[in-house]
Amino acid sequence: MRALLLAAGIGSRLRPITATTPKCLVKINDRPLLDYWLELLFEGGVDRVLINTHWLAEQVWHHVQHSHWRPRIDVVHEPELLGTGGTVLKNRGWFLDQPFLVVHADNLTDFDIRGLIAAHERPPHEHLMTMLGFRTDSPCSCGIVELGTDHKVVAFHEKVQNPPGNLANGAVYIVEQPVVDMIADIGRPFVDFSTEIIPRLVGRIRCFETAGYHRDIGTVESLYRARIDFPQRLAVYTRRAPYGATTIIN
Repeated sequence: MRALLLAAGIGSRLRPITATTPKCLVKINDRPLLDYWLELLFEGGVDRVLINTHWLAEQVWHHVQHSHWRPRIDVVHEPELLGTGGTVLKNRGWFLDQPFLVVHADNLTDFDIRGLIAAHERPPHEHLMTMLGFRTDSPCSCGIVELGTDHKVVAFHEKVQNPPGNLANGAVYIVEQPVVDMIADIGRPFVDFSTEIIPRLVGRIRCFETAGYHRDIGTVESLYRARIDFPQRLAVYTRRAPYGATTIIN
């Protein structure tokens, strides 16, 4: 399975840190957030990763060139931000008409990717997307889901006051190709996934709840908290990635 790793955001809530450092390269326990993601994805069985860039793109590009996983990473630059849906649509050919992962690089997590994939593939196959869910201590600042039978999302509440629960959208998805067609039908380059696509998929989304760590590090307060409570994890650099692939810039 391939994965789109969204890393183009400006990170305005993290200023002044992100005035000189792209959000995906902010460090937790002396390690860039992007490296946690690359290790998690590739060790979890992902074949190839596409990273989109925008703000301070040269730093991200330079970091990728020195990554252990470089031969399995493609990079695409967005002169103007497209939103999650717009980025998916712009790069639809890269997904090879197969289901694919979409993940937001501004989260710090250790969820079970293989478990997410297994949940997506488990019958009955009535869903078009599987969403990672996590329990949040700040439900008003998240998209909150309500579940029916077979972990089906039956309602979605995007950042509302007094939401009915604390099971939140973890901004990690396995997406089927008909969703890309749905994005294309909107007819414009910028498409917001949370407000324009997910509501249309209610009833066709399966939720996989992680029991692990999951935090949005999009604010200075959240970043500092993650640096305190996220367990130290040693980088795995002993396994060499296959060579011979091409890194792309558009």
